[in-house]
Amino acid sequence: MAEKGVGSEVQHKTEQVKLVENKDHCGTCVHHAPKGNGTMAVPPSYADLGKSAKDILNKGFGYGILKLDVKTKSQSGVEFATSGSNNTDTGKSGGHLETKYKVSDLGLNFNQKWNTDNTLTTEITMEDQLAKGLKLGLDASFVPNTGKKSAKAKTGYKREFVNVGCDLDFDMAGPTVHAAAVLGFEGWLAGYQLAFDTAKSNLTQNNFALGYKAGDFQLHTSVNDGTEFGGSIYQKVNSNLETAVQLAWTAGSNNTRFGIGAKYQLDKDTSLSAKVNNACLVGVGYTQTLRPGVKLTLSGLIDGKNVNGGGHKIGLGFELEA
Repeated sequence: MAEKGVGSEVQHKTEQVKLVENKDHCGTCVHHAPKGNGTMAVPPSYADLGKSAKDILNKGFGYGILKLDVKTKSQSGVEFATSGSNNTDTGKSGGHLETKYKVSDLGLNFNQKWNTDNTLTTEITMEDQLAKGLKLGLDASFVPNTGKKSAKAKTGYKREFVNVGCDLDFDMAGPTVHAAAVLGFEGWLAGYQLAFDTAKSNLTQNNFALGYKAGDFQLHTSVNDGTEFGGSIYQKVNSNLETAVQLAWTAGSNNTRFGIGAKYQLDKDTSLSAKVNNACLVGVGYTQTLRPGVKLTLSGLIDGKNVNGGGHKIGLGFELEA
C-alpha cells in the first residue's frame, strides 16, 4: 500500500508538470522569452571622461601634505566633514568644514562649506523632481573680508545615450556660459565642452573628446582649444590589478608628457599604488584600512634623476568616519 501511494503521488506530480509545459508554454516562457538588447548606461559627464585612468594616477598620492579628514553623521541625517592639512614645502596650514543635508521628499540637497581662507559657500540642488534625469542647482559664495560675491546657476540632464549640462556663471560685467554634452552608443563616447564670455563675446574654451569604454578597458582622447592634445588608456587586468597610461602634448612643443601608473589590491583592506612620468619622478602610495571607518594613507615622491641629492617628498593621510 505504501509503495502504491508513493507511485500515485509521483505520477500525479508528473502529470501536473506536463500540463504546465503544454499550456501555451507558460511554465517555461520565462526561460525562453527573447532577451532584449537592454538600455545603455547613462554616459559620464564631460569632466568624468577618462576618470578611471586619472584616479589610478592621482588617487592615493598625497606626498608633500599631512592631512586629517573626519566625517560624521547626526541622527537627524546631517553630514559633517572636517579636513585639515599642512603643506610640508611651504609650511602653510589650511582646513575646511562642510555640512550636507538632504530633504528626500522634495529631492533637495543643501551643502555649505567654510574654509580657513574665510570663504563661505552654499549650494542647493534639486534632482529628478521636474523630470527624471534633470538636475538644477544654485551655487553661491561670499568672502566677508573683501565683500566679494559670486553665484552660479547649474543645470544638467542625463538619460540613456546622452549627458548634457549648462552652467551660468554670473558676473557684473556679463555672465559666462559653460556648456558640455556627451553622447554614448555601444561603448563609444563623444563629448564637447565650451565656455562663452558674453561680456567680450568671446569663446574662451573649445574642447573635444572621443573615447571608448568596455567592461575592463577604457580609451580616452581629447583636444583642448586646438593646442592641447591628450589621451589615456585604462585597463583592469584582473580583480586585483589596474593599470593606466596618460599622454599629453602641446602644439609648438617637442616635449611629449606621459605617465604610467598601476594599483594593486593586496587584500580587501590594503592597496599599493605606483607611478612614473617622463621626468623620472616616481610616486608610491600605500593605503590601509585599519578598521571600519579608519583609513591610513602613506605616499612618497622620489626624483629618479637625483636620487642622492635629496628633495624627495613624503605624505601622510588619516581618515576617520563614523
